[in-house]
Amino acid sequence: MTITDRDLVLAAAEAGAAVVRSQYGNPLTRFHKSPSDFATATDIDAEKAILDVLRAARPDDAVIGEESGRTGVAERTWLVDPLCGTLNFAARTALVAVNVALRSGARLAVAASADPFADEVFWTDGEHAYVRHDGGDEQLRPSAESRLVDVNLDPPFPNSPAFQAVRLLAHPEFGERFRPRVLSTTLAVAWVAAGRRAAYVTDGNLRDSVHFAAGIALCQAAGCVVTGLQGQPLHTGVGGLLVAADHDTHAALLTLVNEQFSTAATRTT
Repeated sequence: MTITDRDLVLAAAEAGAAVVRSQYGNPLTRFHKSPSDFATATDIDAEKAILDVLRAARPDDAVIGEESGRTGVAERTWLVDPLCGTLNFAARTALVAVNVALRSGARLAVAASADPFADEVFWTDGEHAYVRHDGGDEQLRPSAESRLVDVNLDPPFPNSPAFQAVRLLAHPEFGERFRPRVLSTTLAVAWVAAGRRAAYVTDGNLRDSVHFAAGIALCQAAGCVVTGLQGQPLHTGVGGLLVAADHDTHAALLTLVNEQFSTAATRTT
């Protein structure tokens, strides 16, 4: 019997999460990618577990893996981030995500973002979004009630100095309305879809991003407001991501973001 894409993305994310969970707290082998970035043996093992599941079921699909890069060229491409939050993991901070998404043409068809330590998998079939826990699925419902806004402070920052996410945290109007959080993993994007965060803000060029594809798909399916950094369609203009539980929250954050760009433009004229 052929496995559906929905069941496949869940199986792949769960396979990666099982590896991450089993190796948590063990002595780490680090592989440095740059002076400020590294992978661990767990990243590599979790990605292998995910790719084994995907390739067994869809050998003709292409894959972009965080650690192994691109394999194949096809209309259908799996985007795999086996351990989003490697630094958290290495520091024995149990806040990470295992992200798997399928891009079919220009559309994100299915996606899953697994939390290995809460034993939760946030997933979407492209139409609706759910969280799976203890074998049951609950539909995700965004909410801005918490007022918690996660801001990504990890580089790169392609729009600096015109926009710097860290400046949001010091803005008086941000402090009056929201409460900042820095989770340092894209699990926070899934949490916007789940109503555990009011919004998420990041700079960056995110087209075919293995880090963000799953979270974006979840938020779109859950009914969040999902745009680029300046409110533009995703992957256009200045790039970035501004995702919010509702239009009021999105509008308030967009005002603060655009204030930075406007101030920078005034200084250069």
